[in-house]
Amino acid sequence: MPNLLLVATGGTIAGSAADSADTSHYRAGALSAESLLAALPEAATLGQITAEQPFALDSKDMTPAHWLALAALLRERLAAPDVDGIVVTHGTDTLEETGFLLHLTLPRTKPIVLTAAMRPATARSADGPMNLLQAFACAGTHEAAAFGPLVVAGDRIWRARDCSKRHTHVPDALGGIDAGPVGVAIGTQIRFDHGGDGAAPYFAGTLPSELPRVDILSAYAGAPADQIDASVANGAAGVVLALAGHGSVPETWLPAIARAVARGVSVVRASRVASGGVMPQANFDDAAHGTLACGRLTPWQARVALMLALGMGVARNALQEALLRA
Repeated sequence: MPNLLLVATGGTIAGSAADSADTSHYRAGALSAESLLAALPEAATLGQITAEQPFALDSKDMTPAHWLALAALLRERLAAPDVDGIVVTHGTDTLEETGFLLHLTLPRTKPIVLTAAMRPATARSADGPMNLLQAFACAGTHEAAAFGPLVVAGDRIWRARDCSKRHTHVPDALGGIDAGPVGVAIGTQIRFDHGGDGAAPYFAGTLPSELPRVDILSAYAGAPADQIDASVANGAAGVVLALAGHGSVPETWLPAIARAVARGVSVVRASRVASGGVMPQANFDDAAHGTLACGRLTPWQARVALMLALGMGVARNALQEALLRA
């Protein structure tokens, strides 16, 4: 049987409410990793399971410092000979950000599977127990490693880089935008539709001790340009602009962008539109304005990638390639 490790970080999957019918008023991260395992005896049929809990958070309170601590812990555990696969429990609110950072930094040597829930553990028809059970089944499946970090929820398996929260309250809230699931879980049977590529993570080097501040600023009709100046004044090393359409920059923002670039701040064009991304030179002369395009990344993913690139010392003239390849 595989040796599996549960790394619990909190979230609704470990949430507790006074009323079993209450799925909105609960305390996230209230239950320990040991409590989750005690409530899931079936997991013992899938592997020898141990657990640790680096933190117990509502994922809305997750910070870049937590990302780095978790990534460092997982790198260390993946290198241990007595660990065959890892399951990480996480809240759904910021799962896509943590998942993308892990996608960019963790080796593809052993399965690593994130899972979550939309209903607290105390709710009637809680979704967490089955999600966790299927996550263990996936983490014990050797071929899962080649995909990089995965997300298992609602009988489906996505690459962590493709999975985001698509609904505010229904149980089936997680899903992809431009990419579908790579496999399914039928009970505890895991089936992949194709093989993973096993590619090394883009940021495979030593993790930085901290990540620089990068802000996401949203464009909307009449949005003031002074939000860019405010971010720069408050120490942002980069700003990601969640723009309309294919990264369309309001004319009134051009002077503020120029001021930011002149001060060495990295300015990335992204889109508030769900699909399609923003390509370099599309609708805007990035070369002339000193801006970068996010490529296929969402604004949230672009922020994570830019923070890692800046924190790991990627040269300014290589930042565009880093965003396109992330």
